[in-house]
Amino acid sequence: MIFVTVGAQMAFDRLVRTVDAWSGRRGRADVFAQIGPSHYRPRHVAWTPFLEPPEFAAKVRAAHVIVAHAGMGSILSALTAGKPILVMPRRGELRETRNDHQVATARRFAELGRVRVAMDEDELMHQLDQLDRLDPTEPIADHADPKLIDTLRAFFAD
Repeated sequence: MIFVTVGAQMAFDRLVRTVDAWSGRRGRADVFAQIGPSHYRPRHVAWTPFLEPPEFAAKVRAAHVIVAHAGMGSILSALTAGKPILVMPRRGELRETRNDHQVATARRFAELGRVRVAMDEDELMHQLDQLDRLDPTEPIADHADPKLIDTLRAFFAD
């Protein structure tokens, strides 16, 4: 299952719309999206505006791959669960967020080799095609790095 999450604070229609289109083209029935307060309603993926924390945790555990905005909560959830994550950062210039902090986050985690990053819709489609080639029955490589996760949690707790 591919789990898509945009966080709980705002919609991210560009991401959801792209994954929905990709899912429709690929005929994927195993995509679930948490879309936030969006006006866009996906046609090809199952979705909900919000998930309670236990439901969110269950989706993360069940996912083979997570696709998300470049929010720290989503990234930490995936890394903690040892799940591969593909992020597309919200961009300030598109009024998806107040500044480009998610662009900086995505670039830094990509440099560390911890996440896949798509900076735009075309890259997202390409990365989804790459992930689609993974065998969902094979064990997922351990993406969790306890030292990194502990450092990040401590940093964000301050």
